[in-house]
Amino acid sequence: MRTLNKLMDMSGRVALVTGGAGHIGRAICDAFAELGANVVVLDTDEDTCRSEATRIVQAFGVKAEPVLIDLRDSEAVKSVPALVESMFGQLDIIVNTAALVGTAELMGWSVPFEDQGVEAWQLAHDVNLLAPFVLVQACTPLLRKSESASVINVSSIYGMVGPDPGIYSGPTVPPPAAYAASKGGLVQLTRWLATTLAPDVRVNSITPGGILRGQSDEFIKSYEAKTPLGRMGTEEDIKGAVTYLASDMSGYVTGHNLVVDGGWTAW
Repeated sequence: MRTLNKLMDMSGRVALVTGGAGHIGRAICDAFAELGANVVVLDTDEDTCRSEATRIVQAFGVKAEPVLIDLRDSEAVKSVPALVESMFGQLDIIVNTAALVGTAELMGWSVPFEDQGVEAWQLAHDVNLLAPFVLVQACTPLLRKSESASVINVSSIYGMVGPDPGIYSGPTVPPPAAYAASKGGLVQLTRWLATTLAPDVRVNSITPGGILRGQSDEFIKSYEAKTPLGRMGTEEDIKGAVTYLASDMSGYVTGHNLVVDGGWTAW
């Protein structure tokens, strides 16, 4: 029987993280690098993507490469496995972290339901749901060559439950229907892929709760009052969950949605 140190060891594996230069993506990349994995940082901002890859190499002594891809471009997404194979010769882990969260500037997004737009809905579908499907489909032949293949999709509590209007006030509105539907679809895609790609590839999802990142004091207070653990989440909370699902510690786990929300959805 292997020790826990052996089960969590990722030395020599290659992990691809979409949205790898974002807040949660950086934490996930660091987690893999800490355990010895080489990392592919996939993102759209060239400067940030390259600097993150450089930082990982300097901080952890593993290999890290930037890949600049717009996830709205399916043909570009399909080119990823060939790029990764040319860089590392293998692919063991994919984490679909990148997501369209939206901003007030995106027309038809941060508005009441009656004003939510088809264009914003389509964009959320393309980035949050279609891109993970296209990426995993394209990478499946490469993943099947790995002895430890794992795919992890990052969803959201709003893919499981409806928003509570009571915690939103003023100009702040809940994430729109498009976000919720795309994240809920990602959990179901996880289940579908888990049975379809078994036994060669394990597929699981992580559903984070709200992550503390510059929200108003009023929102934080309202959110934490509804959370059994009494606080919002942090990027660090995601590190343990993702390394568990990516490593051999979860070698007999597939098709599972690991909820990391401080108990928000337990009510």
